[in-house]
Order: sequence, then C-alpha cells, then structure tokens
Amino acid sequence: MTPTWAEWNQAGAAAPWTIGLEEEVMLLDADLQPASRSEEVLAVLAPEVARSARAETHGCALELATDPHPTVGAAVAQLGALRDGLSSGLGDLGLRAAASGTHPLARWEQTEVSPGARYQFLYSSLRELARREPTFALHVHVAVPDPHSALRALNGMREHLPVLLALSANSPFWQGRDSGLASARIPVFQTFPRTGLPRHFASWEDYVEAVDVLVRCNAIPEPTFLWWDARLQPRLGTLEVRIMDAQSRVEDTAALAALVQCLVQREAVAGGHGRPPAPPEVLEENRFLAARDGMAAELVDPAAGRCVAVAHRLDDLVAACAPYANGLGCARELAFATRLAEAPGAARQRVLGHGPEGLTGVLRALAHEFASGRPEPAPQPV
Repeated sequence: MTPTWAEWNQAGAAAPWTIGLEEEVMLLDADLQPASRSEEVLAVLAPEVARSARAETHGCALELATDPHPTVGAAVAQLGALRDGLSSGLGDLGLRAAASGTHPLARWEQTEVSPGARYQFLYSSLRELARREPTFALHVHVAVPDPHSALRALNGMREHLPVLLALSANSPFWQGRDSGLASARIPVFQTFPRTGLPRHFASWEDYVEAVDVLVRCNAIPEPTFLWWDARLQPRLGTLEVRIMDAQSRVEDTAALAALVQCLVQREAVAGGHGRPPAPPEVLEENRFLAARDGMAAELVDPAAGRCVAVAHRLDDLVAACAPYANGLGCARELAFATRLAEAPGAARQRVLGHGPEGLTGVLRALAHEFASGRPEPAPQPV
C-alpha cells in the first residue's frame, strides 16, 4: 500500500511543467548585520506578501514562495513583487533584506533558531548543529505529470546538479573572510544530516521505500526533513531542485529557473537518453569542484577520460534545452544563463569584497540588488 505522504498530487498531471520558486533571504539591521527578527517581520507584512512568506530555521531568514506559474517569466514577476513588498515592510522596522548563499560576516555565536514548532523540533533533534551560520538557497519546483516520470527526471537531474551549483555559486565569504570557495553555503549546510546528492533509484517504489523506512521508524517526522540537493514532493506533484545558492538579482534567478524547468522536462520525457547512471564518486567529486571553483570548475568526465570545463558543459545544456525553452515560453530567460556564466555571483562579490569597502561594500551591494534587481551603480568620482 502506498503511504499517504507518497500519493502524487494530480495537479502535476493537470498542469505539467508549471514552475514555482522559493527564495531564502537574509534580514539585515541598519549596520547590515544579521537581524533575528523574522517573527516580528511576518507580523507587519501586507497580507499579499505575508501569505507567501514564512519563517526559516534561523531567525534572520525568511522564505519567499511564489505560486505555481506556467512560465518562468510569470514566476519571476511574482518573486520581484514579493521582494518589493518585503522591502516596504522592512523599511518600517529599520531593516533591509538581501539574497546570497551566506551572510559574509555571520558567525554561529550570533545565530538564533526560530521559535516556531518545526524549528524548535529541529533544534531538539540536531542540537547545536542547528545553530550553525545561516545559509540561503534557491529552490525551484517543476510540476511533473506522474511519479514515474518524476523519478526518471530525478535520476537524470543528478548529473546536471553540479553544473547548476557552479552557475549559481554566490557565497564566497564565510565568517568574515574569503573561504576560497565559490559556494561556502554547500559545506556549511552539510553540517545538517540527510543532505547532498540523492542516490540513483531503480523505480518509484524504490524511492518510496527509501523514504518511508525513515518515516515509519520515526527517524524523521515527514519527508521534507530530507534536505537532498533534489527531491520529489508528492504532495505538490513536483520535482524540487535545491542545490542552488540564493541569487542577488532576480534576473539571475530567472536564468536558473529556466534551465531547471527545461532540464526537468527533458529528463522526464527522455528518461536519461540511454546513458547509464554516472558513478556516485564522480558526481560527488563534481559537486565539490563546482562548490569550490564555480564557473571556473573543471568537472570529471568519465566518457572523455579527462576533466572538462563546466562552461562547456553549460553551453551544451543550454543548446540542448533550447527546443524545450521554446515550448515552455522561457527562451528569453534561458538566454540569461550565458550572461550569468560570464559574471557569476561569487566573482562579483569577490571584486567588491577585495575593494576599498571590503565586506561592507558586498553587503551594501547585496541589499541594493535585492531591492532593485540591478547591479550596484559604480561610485561617482569625487
């Protein structure tokens, strides 16, 4: 018998390939330090924003979640409106918001766990691990018609997750210093259990049993306590890709969302294109290389017998996704991926972080880009 949690929402069949976005954002005080005031913020937001905002594990974080939309453009338009609404509400409290994989200066000693029941349960379960430095991710949901197609897509997406991580890497700074990584969020988040790449599953039934054994043995209360880089969400009828850093600019979120939407449809329909599953050790190494080097990474390619530039892998994926983008109405947003690859978030942060204002300049730019979606204007000459 299929457990209740695994019953596939028929909305995926009724409106396949629709897309929803979840963006984790940081709350900042007047000095651009983390502000653990999420409950206070939620209480003052306008109703149309509050219904799409929720607390996160840490008190200095909120999640903005869009409705499902048929196109990336519509989803990103709602996300931009939610950013505007949040910024307006924060202004009344003397706060600001920003989006990046990490807060460049945050330390664990400053971290407060949110008071909500879910997050207090997390604290009781994870103990002091729950008080690690906050991290901020972008999650993209794509509706899939049925669980078997969704499982096919999940298996196929595993090979693409390191490329998505490299393109999205937007957290080079950690605890006030340059981590040397493009995405410091990845190793920091891995202090939580049940993270990382999902394994290859032989069937939908295999997936259900792998998850359900943890639920029925009370290791986890329900499946959303699995924090894999990608996972299936039966109650929503979606495949959720979670490996990406939160993006400072809405246009960068659009590029990643379009790439994910196209790849999920491609993998769900084509079923891996006849290729065998990539060895797990190759995928794990590529994940590390993507987190370390971002768009400068050279990924292991067993077929070629050498490492290949992630930029070349991305070019191939964008080209393969073009026919799907035309059908899904996201060709314009998919084209943004090339622009993001040329100036990814981690590289932009490093230019500012090693400039005259240091990490203060990074935070000021992040807050500006959150509210405007545009790059920080260059300083005017004196």
